[in-house]
Amino acid sequence: MAKKTIDHVCLSGKRVFVRCDFNVPQDSAGKITNDLRIVQALPTIKKLIESGAQVVLASHLGRPEGKRDLTYTLKPVAERLSSLLGKNVALLPDCVGTEVAVACAKLNAGDVVLLENVRFHDAETTKDKEAMAAFATQMAKDTGAVCFVQDAFGTAHRNQASVTGLAKHMPVIAGYLIAKELEYFAKVIDNPERPVVAIIGGSKVSDKIMLIENMIDKVDKVLIGGAMAYTFQVALGRKVGKSRVEMDKLDLALSLIAKAKAKGVELILPVDTLCADKFAQEANTQVVPVSQDIPDGWDGLDVGPGTLELYKKALVGVRTVIWNGPVGVFEIEKFSKGTRGLAEAISNIPGLTSIVGGGDTATAVEKFGYDSKMSHVSTGGGASLELLEGKVLPGVKIILEKCASCGCGFQ
Repeated sequence: MAKKTIDHVCLSGKRVFVRCDFNVPQDSAGKITNDLRIVQALPTIKKLIESGAQVVLASHLGRPEGKRDLTYTLKPVAERLSSLLGKNVALLPDCVGTEVAVACAKLNAGDVVLLENVRFHDAETTKDKEAMAAFATQMAKDTGAVCFVQDAFGTAHRNQASVTGLAKHMPVIAGYLIAKELEYFAKVIDNPERPVVAIIGGSKVSDKIMLIENMIDKVDKVLIGGAMAYTFQVALGRKVGKSRVEMDKLDLALSLIAKAKAKGVELILPVDTLCADKFAQEANTQVVPVSQDIPDGWDGLDVGPGTLELYKKALVGVRTVIWNGPVGVFEIEKFSKGTRGLAEAISNIPGLTSIVGGGDTATAVEKFGYDSKMSHVSTGGGASLELLEGKVLPGVKIILEKCASCGCGFQ
């Protein structure tokens, strides 16, 4: 994963197209409620400004379905960027077209502009390869960029015009954010410090099949939590009330248990469950041990205290942890103790390399205040999952490999 970065080339005076992930949450009034993704892009943008590059930023926001829907305008992002950088970041009216071409042609060294939402065009996400290629060609032509800085890890698993299409028109190098992501994932994929534990939660076994299978080949222990645990438990003969179960994945669950045993990997399932009579904070709850069936009409919404203690014991002496998926419905306070307790336990292990997959897991550790105590919290949910599954991400594949001549151009 040794990729060429913005530190390896001279970009002074060059116009640079930077794909960022500014898909930030907003309230009903369009006010940004969490600017973390913007803040995480700042080191790359500041470096390019300091290098004297002409910086053209691009991103998507939401799902405008290929239409110009100003509900998803990047104007709030441009305003927040201007504030954080202490300089004006103009929002261009589109990401292609005459106005974009004119504005980009006027850029001076250190100037920064932001293109409007690339998903206002259906060709950004289309499956029509010719249409996507034509759109990428137009963006390259109208922006006049001569280098593509890939820094949007959150979309690196997508084969889309602004993610991969521009690679046919200019060399591609990594920004600091995506370089950091690749560095940390390499630590667990290529040569992890052992013992290694994978914590896999979430709702569905079907969403994590490849992840579990790949992790069994790489780790010493796998801790299973979240709703997917009930599919494993039903496969082993337990009744789980109205808990979520994928009945068509029972044989798969048994095969994963068998594979772990054959590989000498300890696969740990919950030993108790916090159940509720409804999906709400005011629900009646009870802790049911795995030796008993969950009552009809009751739903397992978090791991029980015994399971949390079992998880903690499994983490003793561990050197590397990969965590993808919460172990309970952490959004509701009553069912957040398992995920919160696990985050606390991981954060308190000295010398541990802890990598948290993006998406809900990242949201959870941030909510509980443990994000700064993790070695790395990924910015990409789907991208981190696919990387851990062993897949090659399209948005990473296009980045030039680091070479012996790095520092003297795009060789």
